[in-house]
Amino acid sequence: MAIQVKVPTVGESITEVTIANWLKKDGDVVKMDEIIAELESDKATFELTAPQAGILKIVKQQGDTIPIGELICEIADGGTATAAAPKVESAPVAAAPVAASAAPAPKATGGIKEMKVPAVGESITEVTISTWLKKEGDFVKLDEIIAEVESDKATFELPAEANGILRIVAKEKETLPIGGLICKIEIMEGGPVDAPKAGATPTAAPATATSGSYAAGHASPAAAKILDEKGVGASSVQGTGVGGRITKEDAMKVQQAPAQAAKPAATPASAPAITAAGARNKRSEKMTSLRKTISKRLVSVKNETAMLTTFNEVDMKPVMDLRAKYKDKFKEKYGVGLGFMSFFTKAVCVALKEWPAVNAQINGEEIIYHDYCDVAIAVSTPRGLVVPVIRNAEALSFDQIEAEVVRQAARGRDGKLSIEEMQGGTFSITNGGVFGSMLSTPILNPPQSAILGMHNIVERAVVKNGEVVVRPIMYLALSYDHRIVDGRESVSFLVRVKELLEDPGRLILGV
Repeated sequence: MAIQVKVPTVGESITEVTIANWLKKDGDVVKMDEIIAELESDKATFELTAPQAGILKIVKQQGDTIPIGELICEIADGGTATAAAPKVESAPVAAAPVAASAAPAPKATGGIKEMKVPAVGESITEVTISTWLKKEGDFVKLDEIIAEVESDKATFELPAEANGILRIVAKEKETLPIGGLICKIEIMEGGPVDAPKAGATPTAAPATATSGSYAAGHASPAAAKILDEKGVGASSVQGTGVGGRITKEDAMKVQQAPAQAAKPAATPASAPAITAAGARNKRSEKMTSLRKTISKRLVSVKNETAMLTTFNEVDMKPVMDLRAKYKDKFKEKYGVGLGFMSFFTKAVCVALKEWPAVNAQINGEEIIYHDYCDVAIAVSTPRGLVVPVIRNAEALSFDQIEAEVVRQAARGRDGKLSIEEMQGGTFSITNGGVFGSMLSTPILNPPQSAILGMHNIVERAVVKNGEVVVRPIMYLALSYDHRIVDGRESVSFLVRVKELLEDPGRLILGV
C-alpha cells in the first residue's frame, strides 16, 4: 500500500511552499526518515523526510509552488518496494520494445469528468485561468498539473481529476466564479504514460509534447541561481529534467559566459560592428515565495504606517581606536572577532531602555511595551533579505553578541534559519554600509515601530574644539512609526546612541 506525503504545516502564517530540490529521484528506494527533498517558504528552508521505507513516486516537480496540505509525492510500502526492485534492475534495452508493444491502447469509457473551480480560500470568490499547461485534446493523467489558476491573493495549480482526453472550456485569461466549469475530461482506461494527442500520428506526438512542454527551458530555483552567477541565459541551456526543465546538474555543467563576448560592442570604430554585437536577450522568472512576501510587506508598511526618518552622524574614531587596541586579545580570548555590530547593539539596548516607545508596538488600539530588547539584525542572502533575532540582547556581553551575529549570518546564507529564529523582534538594525551605502531611509520591519540604519564610514572634515580635523564619520538613520514614536523620542534616542558610540566607556560603565 502506498502512503501519500503531503506538504506539512511549517508555520502559522505560511500558506504555500516551493520545492527547492529533490534529493531523490522518481523510482528510488528510500528509507524511513530519510531526507528526500528541500522545501522553501517565504521565510525559511525545510527538509522533507520519508514517513516510511519504500519506492518514491514524485507527484510535484522541482520548482513547483504547492499549498499546505497538498499531495507532493507517494511512497509504496516495503512489500511494493521489494517487488518492484527486480523489474527496475532487469535488462532495460530488451524490455523497452516488449513494454511498448504490450501497452494497451487507451479505451474510452464513455464517462465525462467535469472539472470546476475549487474553493481556494474563504474570501476568494473568483479566479482567472492564468496558463494552460496542456492543450485541447491532450491525454492527461490523474493528478497531473494541467493549468495555473490565479486569484487576487495567490496562484494555484490545477491537477487533472481523471485519466483521459482534455476538453478545454474556459480559455486563458478568462475569469470564473468559484464552482464555474473549467474543462471536461473524457475518461479513458489503459492510457500510456505519454499518450499521443487525439488524431495525431504516433511518430509526431513525442516531438509535439516536448516542444509544447511548459517546463521546457525553465530553470529550477537552484539552477536559475547558478546560471545567473555564470551570466548564462536559460534559453541557451538544454534541460534534462522532467519535461525539459533545467536542473541544477544541467546548470553546473554550463561554462561561464566569456567576458570577451562583450568587447565588439565597445569598439567605436565601426557602427555596424556595434549593432551586430549588441545582445538583446530577455528572460522571465517567477518571483520566489520569499521575494513575493518581501514585496507585499514593504508596500504594506508604506501604506499602513506613518513612517518618518531622522538622521545624525557619529564620529567612529573612539570605537575604531578601542577596537584596534583590543581586537587581537578579544579574538584570542573569545574565539570571535570584535566588530562594530556589538557596539551598536549594546548602544541601541541602552537607548531603548531610556526611550521605551521606540521599542514598543501597536496592537489594535493598544500599545505593547517591551521590558526586553530582542534585536533583529538584517542579513542579505542569495534568496533575499532575512532578519534573524538576537533574544535579550541587553543581557548579552560583547563576545556573545558577536558570536550570535556570526552564527545567524552563516545560517541565513545557508538557508537554514528557522521560523522561530526570525520572529518576535522588537527593534531592527540594518547595515547598508557593508555595500557602500552613504545614506538611506530604511523601511520598518512590522510590527516593530523603529529600525536603525548604519552606513559606510568616510573620512570627513569636521570641527572639533574650534579646529577643523579629519574624522571617520558614519551617518545613522532612524526610521520610526510616527503614530507611536514622537519626534522628541526619536531624536533623543538617536542622540543617545551617538553619545554612547562616541564615548564607548559609557557602554562599559552603564552611564
